[in-house]
Amino acid sequence: MSTKKNWVVLISMLVLASAVLAGCGSKNNNSGSSSPSASPSSSAASEVTLKVGAAAVPHAVILNFVKPALKEQGVNLDVVVFDDEGQLNPALHDKQIDANYFQHVPYLDSIKGEKGYDFAVTTKVHVEPIGFYSNKLKSKDEIGEGATIGIPNNPSNEYRALVLLERQGLIKLKEGITTYEATPKDIIDNPKNLKFIEADSATLPRSLPDLDGAIINTNLVLEAKIDPNSALFREDANSPYANIIVVRTGDENNEAVKKLDAALTTPEVKKFIEDTYGVAVVPAF
Repeated sequence: MSTKKNWVVLISMLVLASAVLAGCGSKNNNSGSSSPSASPSSSAASEVTLKVGAAAVPHAVILNFVKPALKEQGVNLDVVVFDDEGQLNPALHDKQIDANYFQHVPYLDSIKGEKGYDFAVTTKVHVEPIGFYSNKLKSKDEIGEGATIGIPNNPSNEYRALVLLERQGLIKLKEGITTYEATPKDIIDNPKNLKFIEADSATLPRSLPDLDGAIINTNLVLEAKIDPNSALFREDANSPYANIIVVRTGDENNEAVKKLDAALTTPEVKKFIEDTYGVAVVPAF
């Protein structure tokens, strides 16, 4: 009986020890599995997402170029391409995006006055020299009597197009225009009796076969796969129409926005723009 009792006690002790060890093992496994998930969660908490609406070319291309550098600084840059650029300012106003990158100051000023947007500019990035393109003509001298010229119909770019024609000696605008807005009604001298077709900017590349020529924004030229070097004439690098980063007023000092501005104005970005686009896109910093 003594021996049986000893065996019973021994077996009971072994079962108890096994249960204790199993409990310890379970605790260690749970601890080990929670540790990796905690680490990414902590990392995600420190990363900020910045949603920037942009035109496809070159704006989104340039933004995607700086994306890795911003990632290293804790900014997840979410580039949202808008096919309809006219929706980029409403999207910013409605807080669908944190910033946009597609427009220049004269356009922004004209649309702010019209819509009452409370926006601020944080940095200039590039100029897209607007140019005169034609499927029919080989030089400016071939622009003949009564030629039909397509120009953008939004206020600031229409003025911009007419000023380009004036600088080429093809027309003369009335003096005193200071609002970056003009239409063909503001032409006081048109020696070749040029006829102007005012159209949505995005339609002008497709309209070239039906026109003697058109003045087209470079981003639209690039999207349409037109060689920017084929422009008969274009703005020079001193154009006031630098494309800008725009935010809602009050967000200028947002840390992620500051990092974006800094990333977009580095020597590396300048070289990337020059190597990628040549004469079509000129760094503005």
